[in-house]
Amino acid sequence: MKKVAVLTTGGTIASKPNKNGRLESGIFTGEELSDLVGIPKDIEVHIYSILQKPSIHISFDDLDELKEKIEKLTFEEKIDGIVITHGTDTMEETAYYLDLTLDVKIPVVLTGSQRSPEELGSDANINLRHAIYAAGDSQLNGIGVTVVFNERIFSAIHVKKEHASNIQGFNSFGFGYLGIIDNNKIHVYQKPVKSEYYKVKPKKSITVDIIKCYLESDGKFITACVDAGVNGIVLEGVGRGQVSPSMIAAIQKAIDRGIKIVITTSAEEGEVYPTYDYNGSAYDLYKRGVVLGKDYDSKKARIKLMVCLKSNSDVNAAFER
Repeated sequence: MKKVAVLTTGGTIASKPNKNGRLESGIFTGEELSDLVGIPKDIEVHIYSILQKPSIHISFDDLDELKEKIEKLTFEEKIDGIVITHGTDTMEETAYYLDLTLDVKIPVVLTGSQRSPEELGSDANINLRHAIYAAGDSQLNGIGVTVVFNERIFSAIHVKKEHASNIQGFNSFGFGYLGIIDNNKIHVYQKPVKSEYYKVKPKKSITVDIIKCYLESDGKFITACVDAGVNGIVLEGVGRGQVSPSMIAAIQKAIDRGIKIVITTSAEEGEVYPTYDYNGSAYDLYKRGVVLGKDYDSKKARIKLMVCLKSNSDVNAAFER
């Protein structure tokens, strides 16, 4: 019998209405959650209550503790797979952070729900059940961290929350999902061809902010980041990675201060590329020392930049992979 550990961190999947009729995230412990939604009987499931928070309250210190718990369970308890229940709002960020920093080959699966366990039409039961079956399936060995949601299996690097409330909450625009769960059976149709691992220093404090670019955007937010002493900035540019020329002076100032800057695109598909040669183009930014963020969205680029800085890795080389 496969042995799967379920690590609970709060979120909607562990929420219930308060006296005002509003949901309070992370109310149920892992044990209470398992009693509510039911777990498979043909898999040995061990429940660990790690956190009880809304996902937007989770910190990188929390994620480092979660990473250490997963590694301990993998190597000391001989667990066959890991499930992490998590709020949906930051699930894609947690998934990618763990994907880059975990040195394990067993399946690590994140799941959650768009509706609370006691709500009409809740997806909590089926998502958790499917995630447990996925974590116990050797087809997912060695492919990195995944997200299981609404019968679909997504790769951490490309998964993105696509809807604020619908039970079809996640998608991978331009890349598709890895497989499906149908009648508790796992069907994998594609697997990532590359994987990355960075040995981060626990508790190392790194600050990276995201700044969105738009018509007539200027450098005030970049200047604020410089003054605040951030370690890195992700610029969410437009198209192939263009920014307003009014931002250039502040960008140059940040680079001169040694702040790492990565340029991404707000487009759902396609990547940053030095196609154009004018003030504020990706080529202009590249010549100034800005790292081209390829097809990463701004959140994933931020996670990768933070991981690089926490592990003292070459940022340029990391984004070329």
